[in-house]
Amino acid sequence: MAYKKRVDGRKFDETRPIIAKAGVIPKADGSGYFKIGKTEAYAAVYGPRELHPRNKQDPKTGVLRCTYNMMPFAGQGDRVRPGPSRRSKEISMVTELALLPVVNLEDWPNAVVDVFIELPQTDAGSRCAGISAASIALADAGIRMQDMVAACAVGIVDGSVVVDLNYEEEAWEEGNVADIPLAVIPSTGEISLLQMDGKVTKEQLMQAITQAKPVFERIADIQRAAIKERYDAVTREVKQNE
Repeated sequence: MAYKKRVDGRKFDETRPIIAKAGVIPKADGSGYFKIGKTEAYAAVYGPRELHPRNKQDPKTGVLRCTYNMMPFAGQGDRVRPGPSRRSKEISMVTELALLPVVNLEDWPNAVVDVFIELPQTDAGSRCAGISAASIALADAGIRMQDMVAACAVGIVDGSVVVDLNYEEEAWEEGNVADIPLAVIPSTGEISLLQMDGKVTKEQLMQAITQAKPVFERIADIQRAAIKERYDAVTREVKQNE
């Protein structure tokens, strides 16, 4: 039986509701919040600061270091064991790789920029929400970037191409499911993250990427609006204190 109607009533090319904010963690150098559906991610940036130990320093560029963590009771499935896991280390690594193309680390030789991502609640799409939150946090920290990085999962559910799978769709048992997390640099169209869990044809993969293009542009607009709102709020506060 083909997947003709989404379980939550959305159109096939429609994301869950999105909320994005900047400057949500006062003591961080920069921070971001990104919520898509029931999945929410907080990202905090600390740095640039001197990298230790010194033998890891690079006099030509800085280092981006990302740490992804899902809280124990965040997910819909089994309880996540506290502390680093194979999955969290893998997602931390792909988050770094997704963000690196836009971050100008050459501005900060011998330094490190740390990004900590925490997910208190998830309903699929956690790595993509984390990447989107981290992009906002880096911009909020004043790190020079070429563009935002917008991330969202696309997929195939029983032959139908869908955008932003939720947990019920990822766990769909009545047909084949493929989950494809993507991160895109909207201004260039460059894909900085492409992973896949499941089987798809080349034609289905290209259709999914094409169908999701407007989604990444919309996410990037929401991210930029969050940064602008934060900048306007800081500007108003400064003027009031003058």
